[in-house]
Amino acid sequence: MQQQQIEWRRAKIMELLSKGENNQSEIARMLQVDRSIISRDIAHIRQQSKDNIRRYVDERLPEEYEKCLVGLTAILREAWNTSQQTEDKREKIQALSLAKECYSMKLDLLTNATVVDDAIRFVAEKTKDKLKSSSVTDSNEESKEPDYGEDENSS
Repeated sequence: MQQQQIEWRRAKIMELLSKGENNQSEIARMLQVDRSIISRDIAHIRQQSKDNIRRYVDERLPEEYEKCLVGLTAILREAWNTSQQTEDKREKIQALSLAKECYSMKLDLLTNATVVDDAIRFVAEKTKDKLKSSSVTDSNEESKEPDYGEDENSS
């Protein structure tokens, strides 16, 4: 029951933020909760949003990108076939115009491939950094004893 209330409150906060309500005190007043709760919920929403973007870039974006390229290639092929097979000048011009538009879209996608690659690389690096920091934290937690490998007086 409490989890449902939290989810409802966070959904309401997102709704208010999307409508331009940025004053946390005002949101707290509207929802009749302490401002610190709103602040914590907004931090949670931001982190969740970052995680969703990372997951999308890592898991879905490459597939969607590839589907777009394959789809444009299929449309391009059909446009060229239509332009070759029709006797109607208007239909031929429309098919060639569609082919031109497909080439333009493919060029945009291909030149933006560096943006996609950069986004994927960024997510991969952030994931590695997160894993490294958690392993450092884990190793620090394993040994609570001070490191006597260095001479304290040599500093």
